[in-house]
Amino acid sequence: MVIPPPLKTGRITNFLKPYVLRMHFTNKYVSAQVVHTPTASVASSASSQEKALRPTMENTRDVAAAAKIGKILGERLIQKDIPAVTVFYKKDQRYHGKVKAVIDSVREAGVKLI
Repeated sequence: MVIPPPLKTGRITNFLKPYVLRMHFTNKYVSAQVVHTPTASVASSASSQEKALRPTMENTRDVAAAAKIGKILGERLIQKDIPAVTVFYKKDQRYHGKVKAVIDSVREAGVKLI
């Protein structure tokens, strides 16, 4: 009898929490996207680089811009019927400033964060 190898926890987690929120901050722009991990495709995204959003923002890189990006991303997720996402932090990101603004705005838009 052959015993199959144990499943890695990462594989199980990918299917239990298929949508992951990823954020990227540069010195000029703020962007956030939700990735569907089983298919490795972007489900929705928002960025301060978008031409439609740039005129409505005073600055494209501050905390207010991050909050606006989070709000827009949350609205787009609700339109696509994605009720919950998991937040992915990089090693150097902490829950304050721009990261907090994006996450709180997505939460206020009605998306559950796991």
